[in-house]
Amino acid sequence: MADFQLNILKQIAAGLSAQFGSNCEVIIQDIAHNSSECSIVHIENGHVSGKKIGDESSGIVLNNIRHMNNLPTDHLAYLTKTDTGRILKSSTIYIKDDTEKPRYIFSINFDITNLLALEKSIHSLTECNTDSRRKNYAPKNTHNVNELLDELIEQSVALVGIPVPLMTKNDKIKAIHFLNDAGAFLITKSGDKVAKYFGISKYTLYSYVDINK
Repeated sequence: MADFQLNILKQIAAGLSAQFGSNCEVIIQDIAHNSSECSIVHIENGHVSGKKIGDESSGIVLNNIRHMNNLPTDHLAYLTKTDTGRILKSSTIYIKDDTEKPRYIFSINFDITNLLALEKSIHSLTECNTDSRRKNYAPKNTHNVNELLDELIEQSVALVGIPVPLMTKNDKIKAIHFLNDAGAFLITKSGDKVAKYFGISKYTLYSYVDINK
């Protein structure tokens, strides 16, 4: 059964790498039944992360497997960074055997570094100063303040031009200043939502609002 599964996974890995090109790395890791080890048994486009067949899995993955009675939860479309600073859009999928235990880890790592640079370059051509953005921004006619807040948050991220997980402190300050100037914090409980969205505490949020006042 395990050999049959592995052959199918290898076939899928080859298909994905062919479909999405050399920036798409696909890794298959074999989890021993006692969960004491986990190593790479197949890899496509290993140059993306620098990994190779025989390399062991990270300690975090092994720890998750050892301490979970059920199948670990798949982790999809998250950002990671290589040792060389490349940004990857990654997904980790746990494949179980006929006893419902994890047997393989199927990982996809797509290098989006150049795409992010392109996105930033395009944004630099289309951006205008903050004041004109505020004047020209016309949110949808809605009576739902939560929808309005969502729109303002999206606008703040567009203003910075960088995905939130890659934002520096100064990037987040810029986005939060826009929200403050746009009146977003007049909306009830908006502070909680904005803080969670940017991955900071409410104390940090309001300290950012006060900067350069």
